[in-house]
Amino acid sequence: MSKYLVTGAAGFIASRTAELLLKDGHDVTAIDNLNDYYDLRLKVFRLHQLALAAGADNQLLEKLDYRSASPDFYSGPENIECGRLKFKRLDIEDSQALAELFGENEFDAVLNLAARAGVRRSIEIPGEYVKTNVTGTLNILDCIRDHGVSKMVLASTSSLYAGQPLPFVESLPVNHPLSPYSASKKAAELLAHSYHHLYQIDVSVLRYFTVFGPAGRPDMAPFRFIKWISEGTPIKLFGDGSQTRDFTFIDDIARGTIAALKPVGYEIINLGGGQNPVSVIQVIAWLEEMLGRKALIEYLPRHPADLVNTWADISKAEELLGWKPQIDVREGFSRTVRWFQEIDNEGGLNWIV
Repeated sequence: MSKYLVTGAAGFIASRTAELLLKDGHDVTAIDNLNDYYDLRLKVFRLHQLALAAGADNQLLEKLDYRSASPDFYSGPENIECGRLKFKRLDIEDSQALAELFGENEFDAVLNLAARAGVRRSIEIPGEYVKTNVTGTLNILDCIRDHGVSKMVLASTSSLYAGQPLPFVESLPVNHPLSPYSASKKAAELLAHSYHHLYQIDVSVLRYFTVFGPAGRPDMAPFRFIKWISEGTPIKLFGDGSQTRDFTFIDDIARGTIAALKPVGYEIINLGGGQNPVSVIQVIAWLEEMLGRKALIEYLPRHPADLVNTWADISKAEELLGWKPQIDVREGFSRTVRWFQEIDNEGGLNWIV
């Protein structure tokens, strides 16, 4: 049993990772600032699932009822303690609050999965991405150094590989980011390397490839496509649909993130599907079949910050972590559709996109 700090715990990847850590019997301290980048009811849903995994009673679960929560502001409990879970509403940009948290706990490792996500949104508000993804990471690193924590897992992104040959291998130079989001994640990687060099902090940097699955981010294409096809709304497709992505199911990503807790020194590791990438138009065809409805498509120009194709070389993850994905992409989309339909039938999440 170990004690872990998971940042961004109401987010897509972090919530599932924290849930699996709890199920494995570990103590999890989870933090999130619960910002309103997207509908907060989805974040409340994830906290509800996390509390459920920790064995929360009905009284606490009622306070985390996503169906009655506000889409615009969080009104649930600021602190949660149940079973092996401790949740605290806290922003990694707040260095003083972070220092107090580290002072009150002895963490075996930190999984810094908190981030401002979204390539296109970062072009509109780049300063917010620097504050969270760069300064926030620096604050975490300072606390790790000051409190003698030996291990950090850092979430990064496949979008750094823009312009590089396929499949993307970790040794490729990634010095030409196409968006402030990518640039901020590159800066975080470099900060982590400097702290590894100066203070011998063991760091696993994980470059995630197009993560999807139940409770996924509503601003990403898979979730939007499911909703739009379901309700007969035209899909807004940037490009002609031939662009490909190395889709990776959320449970595989969470498993890989936990596997990355092992000592590696300092390593950048791809977590992706690792097989032939799938075109966006193929995903739409699968969803049409699964939903029993034909998609209406509105074609728009490709965004200049979008990569045309992504494809992960995952041999390093297999060698260092003993990890490779287990869920086939089509099966992953089938599970996602079923989740969406089940939640929607409960009067739940149809409104979050």
